[in-house]
Amino acid sequence: MMQRVPAQTIGKWDLRILTLTGRQPVKTAADILKSKPDQIVHSIAPTASVFDAVKSMADKSIGALLVMEGKRIVGIITERDYARKTILMGRASKETPVSEIMTSEVMYVRPNQTSEECMALMTQNRTRHLPIVDNGTLLGLISIGDLVKDIISEQRFIIDQLEHYIRGERY
Repeated sequence: MMQRVPAQTIGKWDLRILTLTGRQPVKTAADILKSKPDQIVHSIAPTASVFDAVKSMADKSIGALLVMEGKRIVGIITERDYARKTILMGRASKETPVSEIMTSEVMYVRPNQTSEECMALMTQNRTRHLPIVDNGTLLGLISIGDLVKDIISEQRFIIDQLEHYIRGERY
């Protein structure tokens, strides 16, 4: 089952930054996704072994795989799931299907939701990955790392703009 977080409006401070910089200060989930150099969503079937899932994550240097049945998201499996639900429970990864340890209730966001909303959802629910879904169609997957990278970039831009403003420089 997937859950969605409602979108919120831009606050007064954000509008001041928008006026000063000429840019929208808060990006959307779709913007974050577009900025990723690799937008491939890696997935696995629920019937695959946990061993195959972990091997796939290791080969791709990623921390999670969406669990898919056709084009439908049925879960997500993470390195944390493997550590807590396989290793600590004494299960054999080659004999355990992904469906037994995956997280079935996958939280997702819509493309127009802000990076701040995504960050809040991840923080509140202690999750590191969010699928972006629009009208039932999976568009991509963003991670906490993608959001942090964007926030750092945006803060650097705002600092640069404010420094130019303080010095009275024009473009």
